[in-house]
Amino acid sequence: MTLTKLNTEQLVNLCKSQNQSAQLEIYNRYYKTMYNVSLRIVKNSYEAEDIMQDSFLTAFTKLNNLKNASTFGPWLKRIVVNNSIYQYKKNIKTKETSIDDILFKVEDSSQGINSNYEFTNLKAQQVISTMEKLKDNYRIALTLNLIEGYDYEEISEIMKITNANCRTTISRAKESLRQKLQLIIS
Repeated sequence: MTLTKLNTEQLVNLCKSQNQSAQLEIYNRYYKTMYNVSLRIVKNSYEAEDIMQDSFLTAFTKLNNLKNASTFGPWLKRIVVNNSIYQYKKNIKTKETSIDDILFKVEDSSQGINSNYEFTNLKAQQVISTMEKLKDNYRIALTLNLIEGYDYEEISEIMKITNANCRTTISRAKESLRQKLQLIIS
C-alpha cells in the first residue's frame, strides 16, 4: 500500500520509527495549512516559512511525546501557533518592519475594486485586510478564534491572559472590526 493511502495515525506511527517517506507524506498533507496559520500571526511570508519548518522539525523530534496519534494535526497546529506568537513578540521587541508589509501595502494600493474577484472573495479579502489594521492583540485573538477555531480557554492559554480578559479582548476586537468594516462599506 502506498503512503498516500494511509491515514494520519498510521503515518504518525511510521514517523515514530524514523520513516522519512512517512515524514514527507505528513509534511505534504499539513504544510500549506500550517504556513497559513503562521502567516496570519507573524504577517511575514519568510518568517512564516521558517516557523513552519521549525515546527515540523520540533514535531518530528518530539513525536514520542504525542500520546494519541489521531491528535497529530491539532498538536502540530499548537506548536505552529506557539512558535508564531513567540516570533511575533520577539519582532515587536525589536520593532522590525518586514519587506512583506511594504510589498503588501504597494500591492493593495495598486489593486482596487476593479479586480476580477467574485463578490464573496472580495468581501472575505476586505474582512482579512481590515483585520490586519486592528491592534495586534485584537488581530491575534480574532485570528485564533474566528479563523483557527480555538475556544476562549485555549486562546487565553496561548496569549497568556485570563479567560475574562480573553472574552473582553475578542468582544472588543469584533466591535472594532465591525466599525472599520462599516466605514469601508459606507
